[in-house]
Amino acid sequence: MFRKILVALDNSTHRHDVFQKALDLASATDASLMLCHVLSAYEDGSPGIPIRSYQAYYPILEESTWRLYQERWEAFEAQGIAQLQQELEQARAVGVKAEFTQVTGEPAATICDTAQSWQADLIMVGSHGRRGIGELLLGSVSNYVMHHAKCSVLVVHRSSSTEATPAPAAVSASA
Repeated sequence: MFRKILVALDNSTHRHDVFQKALDLASATDASLMLCHVLSAYEDGSPGIPIRSYQAYYPILEESTWRLYQERWEAFEAQGIAQLQQELEQARAVGVKAEFTQVTGEPAATICDTAQSWQADLIMVGSHGRRGIGELLLGSVSNYVMHHAKCSVLVVHRSSSTEATPAPAAVSASA
């Protein structure tokens, strides 16, 4: 059975469902949780792409513009830590061993790398349900993780308020 579950959490409205399902599974199997949030410039609530990267095109940007971006990024980081801390306390309150990490990077590869270094037996990740051109342009973190993880992956799909909650799909990736 699963002993170490990495839970990939983003800033979407689906976050709570993913966390709750991970908490339920960890409680039922006496597993430990690693709550993982990957800071990305493309994530909901992010201040966006760093302005410094545009300096080659706009060399006259003022230092105050860069400072404002830095302040917004630091607030974004702090918000992520606060959310993880709250979820950590919820897990511990129900007797689940848990810890968290927040790192900056490309979410899909970072989730796989973190799971491997933590020696997770399962990654739980949410699916935004992107299809077609949206998936092509924005990518699919869950799809990448399913195909590149060195452990099993459980994808938690969004549930519609008009539909019954679908069971999460489990996919096992071989090493």
